Formats: sequence, C-alpha cells, structure tokens
Amino acid sequence: MAYGLSEFCVDCRTALSADAGPAGREEVRAALERLIVDEGFLAQQFGDQAADGMVEIFRDPEMGFVVLAYNMDAPRVSPPHDHGRSWAAYGQVAAHTDMTVWQRGDDAREAGHAKLTVAKQYRLNPGQAGLYQPGDIHSIDYPAGARFVRITGTDMAAETRQIFDPDSDSVRVVEHVGTGEKS
Repeated sequence: MAYGLSEFCVDCRTALSADAGPAGREEVRAALERLIVDEGFLAQQFGDQAADGMVEIFRDPEMGFVVLAYNMDAPRVSPPHDHGRSWAAYGQVAAHTDMTVWQRGDDAREAGHAKLTVAKQYRLNPGQAGLYQPGDIHSIDYPAGARFVRITGTDMAAETRQIFDPDSDSVRVVEHVGTGEKS
C-alpha cells in the first residue's frame, strides 16, 4: 500500500498531538522510515526532475513541523550543532550519512567555550531514520549524491542554534536563515 507525503504528515500530526515529547517524536521517526521507502514518494521528490539542494516539501500550519527533501550533488561535512529548541529526524534515501553524536563535557557557563567528546557514531543507510531531541548535538558527513528527508519540529530559519568547534573547544550562537548563517 502506498505511503506518501500526505499520509506521513497525517501520521505526524496524530503522533505529535497525542505526545509532543520523545515518544511522539519516535513515532514520527518510525513513520519517516515508511515514507523514505515508498516508490511513489521517492519518484516524486527524488526523481530525475527533482531540484538539487534543499527543498521544503511540507509545512504544517497548525503544529509547525517542516519536511525538507535534500538532493545533494556535493559532499558535505557539517560542524557539530544543535537544533536549538527544536527536534529533528533524518531519513536516508540514497548513498549514506555518517552521524556523530557529541556530548558536552563542560558546564556551559563560559561564553564561547564548549568541551565536546564523541558519544556515538553511526551510519544512516537508505531506509533508515535517526532522531535528535531538542538540545542534542550532532554532526553529519555525506558524499556527493546523498539524498535524505529531514523533518524539524519548527521552522529552523527562526531558531537560534549553537555551532561547535571541538578542535578549539569553542561554540558560537547563530540565527539560521534559510540555508545560510547570520552570526
């Protein structure tokens, strides 16, 4: 049975209405794994006609979650970052994304300073989805040709986030606007 974007968004609303916390978000992650293997959805969002880069494919007017499709023609390694007060789930469609989960080891009292250590590393392969709760710190690394879906609990363009540099034990706060940063 087909499971497209409309069905996925209904399931997200249902899950988050019943529990806006970790349990509801886990239901969203599980639903994302159903979506990213649906042939009709894949053809529509990731077929030959799909635009390169990041494309918003759904925004819920009541609950505020946003679904984005990523067709990445170039490799990318992101610095460790959080999603501010939001959560995020990533669902891999093609190639892979290496995920690193970071643990903050300092008390966050000193502005601009953050001591991070690697807590966990794993690879998202096609058909798999990962979930990050508010405040979780992670980084991503994907090759050219990676395709994935990301759903966030809110519009990240309006969310203040932290970006970390583990080599210099530093952190900076940014306002994320679209795909660029505004410091």
